Amino acid sequence: MAYHVPVLLTESIDGLNIKPSGTYVDLTFGGGGHSKLILEHLNRHGRLFAFDQDEDALKNALDDKRFKLIRGNFMYFRNFLRYEGVQQVDGILADLGVSSYHFDSPERGFSFRFEGPLDMRMNRNSKLTAAKVINEYEPDALTSILKLYGELPDAKRFTTKICQNRETHKIEKIEELAELLLPMIPQKIQNKTLAKVFQALRIEVNHELEALKAMLMGASKQLEPEGRLVIISYHSLEDRLVKNFIKFGNFEGTNTTDLQGNRNVIFEQVNRKVISPSDDEIKENSRARSAKLRIASKL
Repeated sequence: MAYHVPVLLTESIDGLNIKPSGTYVDLTFGGGGHSKLILEHLNRHGRLFAFDQDEDALKNALDDKRFKLIRGNFMYFRNFLRYEGVQQVDGILADLGVSSYHFDSPERGFSFRFEGPLDMRMNRNSKLTAAKVINEYEPDALTSILKLYGELPDAKRFTTKICQNRETHKIEKIEELAELLLPMIPQKIQNKTLAKVFQALRIEVNHELEALKAMLMGASKQLEPEGRLVIISYHSLEDRLVKNFIKFGNFEGTNTTDLQGNRNVIFEQVNRKVISPSDDEIKENSRARSAKLRIASKL
C-alpha cells in the first residue's frame, strides 16, 4: 500500500531554506516524499537524517550515502543524533499527519471504514492498544481522553455505554465499537463523530501530544541559530501546541519575560499567517483539507 502524497510539499521544503551543504532532519519519514525532495537540494557534503517509529516505513529507505533512516519515536530524536555525532542541524521538518498507508490498512485499526482489530499503534512493539484503552481504562480516564483529545461534548455518554457493554463483552474490533456508538449519534454527524472518537484513542495510544511537546523542546535545542523549523499539523490540538511554542516559547500561549523584561521566545515566525493547501491540492488530495503549515526560524 502507498503512503500518502506529501501535503504542502513545495511550501514545506521551501520553508526549510535549504543550504546545499547543511544537515537536515525529516522526523516523519513515512513514504519518503519529503526526504527525496530535501536530498535534491543538497550537495555531496549535505546530510539528511530521517526518523519513523513504524517498521513498515523502513522498506522505503532511500539508497543515498547522504541519507540515514533511523527507526525511533521522534520525541527521542536528539538522543539518536547525539549517537551519530551530530551536535546541531540547519533544519527540522515534521509532517504530523497519519499516512494513507495507516488509514488504508485494516489490520492496523486506524480507520472505522474497515473491520479489524482496535489497534492504532504506530509502533507495533508498544503494549498499549486502542482495545486496551477501551476495555481497561477507568471511566473517568476514558471520559477525559474522549473529551480532551476528541473534543467530544458527549464523552461521558459514550463512556457509560462502553463501560456497560464491556462488563459482559470485551470490545476488541473496530466494527464492535462502531456498532455500539452509531445508534447514539445523529446520522448527519456519524462519520465526523466517529472520526473524533478514533482520533482520541489514537492520540492516547501513541502519546502523540506528549511526543510532540518533547520534539518541539528538542528542536529548539538542536537547531543552529537561524535554523528552520517546519511543522505540518492536521488538528487543532497539535496546531495549538505548535503555534504557542513558536509564538510564545511555551505551550500555554502566555507571554513571559526575563529579569530584563525581554520576552522568553526561541523562534521568530517566518509565516505570520498559517499556510493552508490550495483548492487544487485539496481537490487532488482530500486528506490535505485540514493541513496547516507553520515555519519558524531559531533566534
